[in-house]
Amino acid sequence: MTPPSRLSLQSPHRLLIKAGTSTVTSASGYPSLARLGAIVEQVAELHRKGIQVIIVSSGATGMGKRLMRHKGRMNMSLSEAALNDSPTNGASEDHFVSMLRSNERPHTLANAKKTYDSACAAAGQFEMMNLYHSLFSQMDISSAQVLLTQGDFADEGHLNNLRYSIERLLSVGIIPIINENDAVSANRGYTEGDLFSDNDSLAALCARSFGCDLCILLTDVDGVFDRPPKENGSRLLPFFSRDQSVGIGEKSLHGRGGMESKITAAQFAVEKGSKCQACVVCNGDDMNAIRSVVSGGGDGEESVKGTLFATPGSELEKMALLEMQEMNKSSSDSISNEARTMATTARSQARNLQNLTYPDRQAILHAIADELQSQKEELLQANQLDLENAARDGTPDVLVKRLKLTEEKLKTLSDGIRQIASQPDPLNVVKTRRELASGLILSQITVPIGVLMIIFESRPDSFPQIAALAIASGNGLLLKGGKEAKYSNEAIHRVVGDAIEKGSGGRVSREIVALVTSRGQVADMLKLDDVVDLVIPRGSNALVSYIKANTRIPVLGHADGVCHVYVDKSANDPSLVNKLIIDAKTDYPSACNAMETLLLHRDTLQTNLTSGNIAMSALMSLRAAGVKCLGGPKAMKSGLCDIPAEAMKCEYGNLTCLVEIVENMDEAIEWIHKYGSGHTEAIVCGDESEAGEEFLKRVDAACVFKNASTRFADGYRFGLGAGEY
Repeated sequence: MTPPSRLSLQSPHRLLIKAGTSTVTSASGYPSLARLGAIVEQVAELHRKGIQVIIVSSGATGMGKRLMRHKGRMNMSLSEAALNDSPTNGASEDHFVSMLRSNERPHTLANAKKTYDSACAAAGQFEMMNLYHSLFSQMDISSAQVLLTQGDFADEGHLNNLRYSIERLLSVGIIPIINENDAVSANRGYTEGDLFSDNDSLAALCARSFGCDLCILLTDVDGVFDRPPKENGSRLLPFFSRDQSVGIGEKSLHGRGGMESKITAAQFAVEKGSKCQACVVCNGDDMNAIRSVVSGGGDGEESVKGTLFATPGSELEKMALLEMQEMNKSSSDSISNEARTMATTARSQARNLQNLTYPDRQAILHAIADELQSQKEELLQANQLDLENAARDGTPDVLVKRLKLTEEKLKTLSDGIRQIASQPDPLNVVKTRRELASGLILSQITVPIGVLMIIFESRPDSFPQIAALAIASGNGLLLKGGKEAKYSNEAIHRVVGDAIEKGSGGRVSREIVALVTSRGQVADMLKLDDVVDLVIPRGSNALVSYIKANTRIPVLGHADGVCHVYVDKSANDPSLVNKLIIDAKTDYPSACNAMETLLLHRDTLQTNLTSGNIAMSALMSLRAAGVKCLGGPKAMKSGLCDIPAEAMKCEYGNLTCLVEIVENMDEAIEWIHKYGSGHTEAIVCGDESEAGEEFLKRVDAACVFKNASTRFADGYRFGLGAGEY
C-alpha cells in the first residue's frame, strides 16, 4: 500500500531527474545502455502524460576518459612509428605526460589532472548527448543540450536568459539535458561559497531556479541509510527528517559527489522558499525507480522506493513524520521481540552453564582472556573505526578517551579476567544454615540471578569484564552498547562468543551473551520484565535516572562519580599530597573514580618551616600537570583560584577540578555528603593523625581511603578482576 506522502508525489507538473555517473556509465567508462534506456523509457512515459521533465546528467568526463585513452594510444602508435623511421630514434615519452607538461599551456603539474579532466569532459559531452539524442529519437522525443557554469546563476541577466530558454524548450516538448561545462570550469576545487560543487548541488539549484515540483536524485544505492549500507543491520530511511543522524559510507568511485553531497543537495532543493516541495534519493540501477516515485510503482513492485526529503514545516513533511512514527512503532515491536528471543535463549544457555563444574567455568574464563590477546589486532582495528567516526562526529573528548582501546588495556582486561577465574566459586556458597525443627534444615545458598540486561555507553572495555563476571556467576547476558562503540562491541562479541564455545567444548553456545545491535529505543527493552531479572545501567546520570523511572525490572544503578580528596591540616608532606592529588586527577580524568573536587583545610594555606605552603604547592602541581582549577567561594576569596566554578557538584571528566577551602573536617564531611555521589572519597593526613580514622568512619561512600588516590577504587586493583565487581 502506497502511503499518503508518496501518493502526493504522483503526477507533478515539472520534474527534475539527476542521473549520476554511476548510473550513466559503467566502471570502465562505457555508457550503461540498459540504465540509460530505462531512464529514457520512463521519461517518455511521463512526457506523454504531459509532465515536463528536466534532466541533469553526469557521465561526460567518464565517457571522455575512455575516448581520450583510446585516441591517445592510437596517436602514440603513430608517433612511435614515425620515431622508428627517424634517423634519431630517441626514447619516447608518455604521450599524456608530455601533453600535460607542455610549455605551451600555463598549467602546473598540480593542475594537470583537472586540465585533463576538462578535456575529457569536452570529448565525452558530445558522445553522451549523441547517445541521449539517439535514445530519445526512438521515442519520437527531442532533447537539447544545456551546459552551465556558476556564472550563469550568479549573473542575474544570464539567469533570466537561462530561465527563458528552459521555459521555451519545455513549452514545445523538448527535454533539456543539463550538465556543468567542465571544459570551462576545469573541474576545479570548490569552497563553501560556491553555488554548486558537483552535479548533485547543480541539480538542486536547477530544481529551485526552474520551478520544479519534484526532484529525483539517482545514485548507486537504494537511498539514504541510517548507517553505511554495506554494514550489517543498516536500514533504509523512507523519510529523512531534519534531526536525522546517519552514518556515511565510502564515496562512489565515479563522479565527484557522494551520499553526503546528495543529502546536502536534497535539503537545499526543498528549503523554504523553493517551489520544489519534495526530493527523492533512489537507486539508478532500479529500472523502475522513476516510475515508482512518480506513478506509484511498476510491474507489481513495492511502491515506496528511495528516501524522501520534504520542505520543513510543509504538509508533506507532517504527513511523512506521522508515517515514520507508525513505522517506528512497528520497528520497536520488532526490536522488543528480538531482545525477548535473545533473553530467552540466554537463559537457556545459562542453565547449561550452571550444569558445568566450576573448573569448567574457569576454563571458559581463561579462554576469553586468551582470545582477547590472540585477537587483539582485530579488536584494535574495529576500535579504530569507532575512533574515526567519533572524530568525524565531534564526539566529546571525555567519551573518546573512554572509547579508546589499547594493547595495554587489552592486556589489563585479560589479566583481570584471569583474576576473576582465580576467585572462589561464587555459586552454591552456604550463607546461613539453621534447623527450624527436628530434621527440617533451612539453608541460604548463593545462586545465579538469571538474565542480566546491561546497558552501557561508550566504554567497550566494559564488555569483556561484564561477560566474564556473568560467566563466573552463571548468568545469561543481554547487552546494549552505545553507538559510539558499535564496531568495537561487535568485534568483542565475536571474540567472546568464540571463546565461550571453545572453552566449554561446545556445551555452552555463544548465545549466552547476546548483543542487541538494532537501533531501537532503550524503552522497548525495559518492557521485558518477564524475561529479564536485573538491569544494570552503566553510563551517564541521565541514562541511569531514565532507566530507573521507566521499567518494572529491578535496577542496580550508580551513575555519578563526583569524588573528593580532602587535605587535612595534619598533612605535613607536600610531595605526598602532590603525588596523590595528581594521580587522582590526571591518571585517567574521564574515569568515574577520578578526583573532581579538592578540599583544603584552611590551615594548609599557612606557610611553615617544615612543610611550606601545602595549598599553594598543591595548586601549582595541578596546574603544572595541565589541570584547570576552578574556585569555590572561599578559594576565590583567598586568591587561590581566579576562575569561579559554576556549580559545586560537577563530574568534569577531563583535566578540570573544583578547589574549595573548608574550616575543619566537619565542614569537609558535610560538603562531601552534600555534593558528593557516594562513589569514592579520600583524606590526606598525617600518618599518626586521628583525623584519618575519623574520616573513614564518618564518610558515607562506597569507598573511603586514607592517604590513597581515589583511582585505587577499582576491582582490578582490589584483586577482584574487574571494575564491575
